Amino acid sequence: MVNIFSGRATRYLSEKIAVSYGKKLGDVKFTDFSDGEFQPSYEENIRGNDIFIIQSTFPPSDNLFELLLMVDAAKRASAKHIVAVIPYFGFARQDRKDKPRVSIAAKLVANLITAAGVNRIITIDLHADQIQGFFDLPVDHLFASSIFIPYIRQMHIPNLVFASPDTGGTRRAAAYAKIMEVPFVICYKQRTKPNQIDDMALIGDVKGKDVILLDDIVDTATTLTKAAKLMEENGASSVRAFVTHPVLSASACEKIEKSVFKEIFVTDTIPQRCQNNKIKVLSCADMLADVIGRVHRHQSISSIFKF
Repeated sequence: MVNIFSGRATRYLSEKIAVSYGKKLGDVKFTDFSDGEFQPSYEENIRGNDIFIIQSTFPPSDNLFELLLMVDAAKRASAKHIVAVIPYFGFARQDRKDKPRVSIAAKLVANLITAAGVNRIITIDLHADQIQGFFDLPVDHLFASSIFIPYIRQMHIPNLVFASPDTGGTRRAAAYAKIMEVPFVICYKQRTKPNQIDDMALIGDVKGKDVILLDDIVDTATTLTKAAKLMEENGASSVRAFVTHPVLSASACEKIEKSVFKEIFVTDTIPQRCQNNKIKVLSCADMLADVIGRVHRHQSISSIFKF
């Protein structure tokens, strides 16, 4: 038997997943204490069942800790299998030591989730593929391309070219370009510190093209809006973006509103933090509901990503 539960941070998405799956969300109660502690408790029998706990771990860290407590409670309630559905995997950008005396937070989070008692992870567009190797348990790494590519095809954009806002996203842009049989270009940027770009250059030709920028995360939107401006300066006819996780911190919404973007498409792995006419949300609920069903029935997931 399958039970689907939600943490508080991702309730808005979990309700859509449950509807798509055809099952009501499980009953879980959260008790908040005056000192800031909180306690989840399952208000129904889950003994011997397959439990899917949906919770993105975006800041604050309470969201991550809430997931850990829910996993621990499910384990102590004798659930058969516990699957953590983490649409947005927080701390994923801290996946290596890029300077002395810093933590590798993504590995620490993986250790915490494993120690809590999770049997399997389902997540979408990890910032770095290598994070899958931080877990000694199965990780179903889903791709927003299964949502974005069908939508892009329906848009019938002429003179389409894909672009990566930095060299780290080259593989993503190349994959989309191969599927759609169109060219791609790359932005090369130099930073001296996080969220500050000193220089950016374009590798490729976008003159007279309709550009789609691709990225996994839009945080402060500095890189994305600067890349869009660079496309326009190099003769692009229009500039759009498809980004999986809309972190949108600081003045990101204001930057997007003032940018040259025609539209920016994101998913609902993170709740919408601002109202912006340029930002359009495509839901990942149907994809996650499908994957939950496939995991429960021990069916292939890779077929979802064949275009």
